[in-house]
Amino acid sequence: MVAPVGPGRVYNQVHVPRSYNAGQRRFSIYISWSYPAEANKDLTQLDNRFSSITEVRRVGWPVFEAPEFASPFRFQQGIAGSLELFFRAWRHFQDVVEEVTGHPVAVYQRVDQAGYQLPLDERVLADTDTLLIFGLDTYGTEQEPTSAEIEALQAFMRREGTCVVIGPHHDVGASEDLNVRNLEYKHHGDALVPRQQRFGGYTRALLTNLRIPVENRYGLRPATIAGTNQIAPLTVMKERDRRGFLEGVSTFTFHMHLPHYALTSPESRDVQVLAKQPIDLARPHPFTDEGNREFNALVWLPPSGMRAADVLIADSTSFSTLFGGAESLERFWKNLASA
Repeated sequence: MVAPVGPGRVYNQVHVPRSYNAGQRRFSIYISWSYPAEANKDLTQLDNRFSSITEVRRVGWPVFEAPEFASPFRFQQGIAGSLELFFRAWRHFQDVVEEVTGHPVAVYQRVDQAGYQLPLDERVLADTDTLLIFGLDTYGTEQEPTSAEIEALQAFMRREGTCVVIGPHHDVGASEDLNVRNLEYKHHGDALVPRQQRFGGYTRALLTNLRIPVENRYGLRPATIAGTNQIAPLTVMKERDRRGFLEGVSTFTFHMHLPHYALTSPESRDVQVLAKQPIDLARPHPFTDEGNREFNALVWLPPSGMRAADVLIADSTSFSTLFGGAESLERFWKNLASA
């Protein structure tokens, strides 16, 4: 008999609140999707859905052909299987943060696998210091924050020492022009992402209601170091990074379609771009056709007025190993955990 590796996994438990300890930040992840709404999307629908694991296996063959993923007795073969890949990929981030802070990282879903609904309220916020909101709800699933949720988040952000990371995912194919959509598709080059895959209705609405002038646009393929498949280094505005979020950080993670966090009002002391990512210019895109060579990868809003919280706008891929990872990415996590 093979000896078990690590502790047993548990599921379907109510979160046990974490006690406050000075200098030990409590992290929580809030995923804005309805898991059933995503998993139950029609596979004949071309756009605005996640891939099924069967499609992932076909495109990525033979990477996912081990029984761990390919066996229907061990892993879900529909869209739900792809959703579960995210949870696996966030595990390393959770482990690193727990090692630094001494607290486990809680993971919440707006609607979970069992159909339980959890709006963003005190059940999530009361024992949290750093909140990460991953905008992974696809268009058509009707995830919108209520006024009560917005008020609860505003109250949380007035609490001293808090930090909120908001991450609307990419917005591919927003144009009504099908030729433009096809150009975007050829730019990112991922056969698993359709001509239109728009994410983040929940987080986009949060940004609007919180009057944070940032909008996720496009799905841009980052440049790589010549002759390798390694992502090109970030352009870091070190003089602006007064919190040290990017101290020792040179890259995030390579992902074929990353959002540009466009500022919808002029950059100021209250809204600052901390890092930009060079774009793969060998692949045409409407954004680069306008003369752009980099996209905004990390935006920071320092505390201002009644808001005591730091706010960061960063994609959920920056907290995942699903698309690879590196020591630099771990350094970013540790910086957040000790900021």
